Amino acid sequence: MCRWLGYFGQAIRPEELLYLTEHSLIVQSQRSEQMAHPLNGDGFGLGWYGQRDEPGVYRSPSPAWSDRNLREIAAQVESPLFLAHVRASTGTPSQQTNCHPFRLGRWIFVHNGFINEYHRVRRELLLAVDADLFDNIEGTTDSELIFHLALTFGLRDDPIGGLQRMAGFIEQTCERHGIDTPLQMSAGVSDGERLWAVRYASGPEVNTLYVSAEPRTVRELYPDRPRLQQFSDETRIVVSEPLVDLPGAWHELDPGTALVVQDGEDEMRPFVPQVPVGV
Repeated sequence: MCRWLGYFGQAIRPEELLYLTEHSLIVQSQRSEQMAHPLNGDGFGLGWYGQRDEPGVYRSPSPAWSDRNLREIAAQVESPLFLAHVRASTGTPSQQTNCHPFRLGRWIFVHNGFINEYHRVRRELLLAVDADLFDNIEGTTDSELIFHLALTFGLRDDPIGGLQRMAGFIEQTCERHGIDTPLQMSAGVSDGERLWAVRYASGPEVNTLYVSAEPRTVRELYPDRPRLQQFSDETRIVVSEPLVDLPGAWHELDPGTALVVQDGEDEMRPFVPQVPVGV
């Protein structure tokens, strides 16, 4: 499957998290520690918010560790909110349009997981996407379809609700086809103001997802780590697996959890799929 991270805080260069930590996202693209298959070499992407209304996105089907342009961008751009992703395909081709993040307007989305037996339900799920959104689908992945189903079911007005209705619709559709444990998902989505993250699966195996502890707490635990002093008290990092081995610096989200990272107090709430009304 895949690895991803989301950053929220004061503006930093993405290279801080993509390259300069002990277990950075680039390291995870070559040797993930919390996946049965440790390689994530089927493409990558970086989506960041800057001076324009829409986020910038750079995606490539090449392995993240070999892309010089990514290193240049990550070392020069500064952003207070970004999402990055390294891909391990679950069957769809390695091509630019299948790389995350996926974007619509101010919204960007990353996903780790799959729709079980996707080929059997793909057509039915595609036909449920709102006609006004359909032309925005450029690739063939279940991840991009998941994003557009969530948009169809109200993500832009109610991100967690839209994701819950998307999950409920996929589970309902797969159950009609006799497909067990239809959905595996850790996902991140942002509009440039907040970062939403979800950890959920239909069955007992759930992809990992972590959030960084409060920076003040981490600084107190590790006063001899000067790099930790640069992060503001609002900073949060959401990751598929920790970027550095520091006990107390990361909290694993429980399965069936949604996290809202925002200015002020963050929110944690249950994530419960809901079948959309009228479907």
